[in-house]
Amino acid sequence: MSEAWLADKVNTHNSTDTIQTDVLIIGAGLAGLTTALALPKSLNITVLSKAALDVCSSHYAQGGIAASLDKNDRVADHIADTLIAGAGLCEADNTSSILSAGQQAVQWLCEQGVPFTMIPQQERHQHDNTNSIATLQTSNLHLTKEGGHGCRRVAHADDATGRHIMEALIVKAQAASNITILPYHEALSLLKNSANPNNQCQGALVFDHIHQRKLTFYSRAVVLASGGLGQLFKRASAPNVCVGDGVMMAWQAGCRLANLEFIQFHPTGLAFGDSSFLISEALRGEGGRLYCPQTGKRFMLEIDERAELAPRDIVARAIAEQINQNGLGYVNLDVSHLPAEFLREHFPQIYQTLFELGIDITKQPIPVAPTAHYSCGGVVTDANGVTDVVGLYAAGEVAYTGLHGANRLASNSLLECVVVGRNIASDLPRYLAAIGTLETTLPDSDLNESIYDTWTAPTLKNSQRITLPSSVEYESNCNKNDNHNIHVNINADITGITAGLKALMTSHMGITRDAKQLEQALLQIQQWQQQLNGYDSNQLDIDNKDNPTILNELPYFQLARQLQLATLVIESAYQRLESRGGHYRKDYPNLTSTPRTSVIEPLSKLKEGGIDWLVQPIIDDTEAESVYTVANA
Repeated sequence: MSEAWLADKVNTHNSTDTIQTDVLIIGAGLAGLTTALALPKSLNITVLSKAALDVCSSHYAQGGIAASLDKNDRVADHIADTLIAGAGLCEADNTSSILSAGQQAVQWLCEQGVPFTMIPQQERHQHDNTNSIATLQTSNLHLTKEGGHGCRRVAHADDATGRHIMEALIVKAQAASNITILPYHEALSLLKNSANPNNQCQGALVFDHIHQRKLTFYSRAVVLASGGLGQLFKRASAPNVCVGDGVMMAWQAGCRLANLEFIQFHPTGLAFGDSSFLISEALRGEGGRLYCPQTGKRFMLEIDERAELAPRDIVARAIAEQINQNGLGYVNLDVSHLPAEFLREHFPQIYQTLFELGIDITKQPIPVAPTAHYSCGGVVTDANGVTDVVGLYAAGEVAYTGLHGANRLASNSLLECVVVGRNIASDLPRYLAAIGTLETTLPDSDLNESIYDTWTAPTLKNSQRITLPSSVEYESNCNKNDNHNIHVNINADITGITAGLKALMTSHMGITRDAKQLEQALLQIQQWQQQLNGYDSNQLDIDNKDNPTILNELPYFQLARQLQLATLVIESAYQRLESRGGHYRKDYPNLTSTPRTSVIEPLSKLKEGGIDWLVQPIIDDTEAESVYTVANA
C-alpha cells in the first residue's frame, strides 16, 4: 500500500474508529474461512462475523461435500448430474472449473483436520478407491448418495458435516497469527473511493454490536462471504442472520445480481412446531421413503423414476402437493426398515435430536415439509470469485457463479465454498501485486486507466434484463393506489412488518407461484415501505458518534433493505414467464425454448437511467394497473 493512500484515509477519520487491514472478509462461514486460511500468511486478514462463529449456514450443513472421489466416478459424471439438476441454467465453463477441483478441495479439508467418516477398517479392501487419489488422503472416506447424483460421491462427517468442518477451520484460523476474527461485527455498506474514477472497493462500514459503535475498515481488497437470504421466509433452515444484506451491499456498490428468483426449498425440513431442523437428504440416499400419512402410499414412485432421489425441486413440489391435499402440514419420511444400529451410527445428530422430541426414527416415521434452504442466485462472479467491482470478490451463497443454475444439486454448496475460496486466495495476491506495481510506476492519470487491466468483470451468456421503474414512475403508481393515504409512521412496527414479510414470502413466493400472488406481494411490500418512508434508510447517520442514535436507526435500515431485496426477488420471479428448476409458475408451467439468466443491473447504472430509489417498491408502470385491480378485488 502506498503511504499517500493510507495517510489520506487515516487523516479523514477518527483514528480510534478506523481499522486498517490488507484483506477484509465479510462472513466467517466456510467460504470466508477457506479464503482466509488459503491466503498467503504475509497478508493481514480480518474476518467479520455478524453473530457468533457457529451462527452460519455452513455450520448447519448436514449431508456433506460432493466430489468425484471413487475410482468408478468421473468428474464428467458429476458435471452431467449438476447440469441436469440445474435445468439448463448452469454456466457450463464455471461448472466444469469448480467441479474439476473437487478432489483437491476435499484433500485440503482433510489437511485442515476435518474428521470425515471413514469406511470401517474391515471393509476397506472391498472399497478400494485409491488409485490416483491416494495421495489426496481420501481413499478411505465413506461416501453416501443424495438426490440427483448418479452414484455415491458425497463425503461426510456423520450427519453433521458442516459443524465438523467449521470447528476444524475455526481452530486453524484462530491459531493463525495473520488472521483476526471479529464476531458480532455487522457490515452495513461497502466503501468505494468516489474520488477515484476506477471506484475500487476499499473496505466497509461496520457496526460493532459488542461495544455498540460504528467502525470503518479500510483494506486493499474485500471478500464478500455473507451467506444467502433464506430468512426472508417463515420456514427456513438458515440462521436468522441470513437476510441477504451482502447481496444488497454488492448491488449498491456496483455489482450485477442474477437469478434471484431461484430459491431452493429443501424437501424434508422437520415439520414439528417452529423447528428449522433439516432431515438430511442422506437419509433418502440410504433408502428413506416418503409416504402420505393418510393413505400410506409411497407417492414419489408415480412422480419420477428416481423416486425419493429425484432432484430437490421435484421432490419438494411433490411433497407440497401432498400437503395441500391432506391438509396436515406434513408427509412422513420413514427409515424404520433400515437397521437401527446403522441409523444410530451414521445419523447420530438426527437420531438424538428427534429422540429428544419423542420420535424414535428406528421405529417411527418423521413428519417433514419443504423448508426455504438455499439461494441459487446472487452477486455475479466468475469461478475465481471476481465481481463487477474492482477489488471486490464474493464466494459462497451470496455469489452467483452459475454452478447451481435453476436448482442446486445436493452437497455442491460446500464444494463451491471451498473451491472458490481457494481460487480467490490464488487470484487476490496477483491483484494486490498488480495494483502495487501500478501505484509505484504510473502517474495518477495513467493509473486510473491501467487498473482495469488487472480486473476482468465476469461475463454472462443468454441473459434477460429485469426491468425496474424509475422513482417518477413509482410516485405515479402510488397515486393510483386506493391505500396511498397510509400515514407515515416513524415508529413503524418493525417486528410486525418483519414477521409479515416472512409470511408473505412463504405464501406468495414459495414453491409454486403465479402472477396474482406476486402482484399482491408487491403491493403489500409497497404499503410496508410507505410506513417506513418517514425514515430514510439511505440517510442512516453512520458517522454519528451518538451510539443510541445508531441503535435506534439500525432496525429501520435493516428492514428497509430486506423489503427492497424481497421486491427484487419478486420482480425477478414475475418477469420469468416459465417454470424451470426451483421456479414454478402455475400460470406458466412450461419451459421456454431458450434458457436465460435473469440479470438486475447495479443500482448505480439504474440511477443513470432515471431510477433513484432505495426503499421504494418497484412495479412496472405497464403492470401497475393490474396489480391494484387484483389486489383490491
